[in-house]
Amino acid sequence: MQQKNQLKPTESELEILQVLWDKTEATVREVHETLQSVKEVGYTTTLKLMQIMHEKGLVYRNEASRTHIYRAAVERKIMQHQYLQKMMPLFEDSPAQLVMQAIGSNKMSKEEIQQIQDYINSIQ
Repeated sequence: MQQKNQLKPTESELEILQVLWDKTEATVREVHETLQSVKEVGYTTTLKLMQIMHEKGLVYRNEASRTHIYRAAVERKIMQHQYLQKMMPLFEDSPAQLVMQAIGSNKMSKEEIQQIQDYINSIQ
């Protein structure tokens, strides 16, 4: 099993992790139904991916009942931090450049703008 600080989920694995982070825990069927509402994906594909994720240490699997229950083995914030650290060299290790690119590339709601402003005010 990989150490949590070395986990490298694929794009499909990240989609499954998003579901598990949102639901806290879920069966393969629950994850599959959530993914199916967004894109076409086969049940056996979801099952196989989750089995691989368990082997990689990305998810925990409770095998106490016939229906296995899965939950993420790594917190969302830890994974977000890991990905940000990998992206920083693209922005010359400048948090300001990263933030400006993120803000400039997406339409933000007034609430999101206020959250960012509040955060900036709190760290000044």
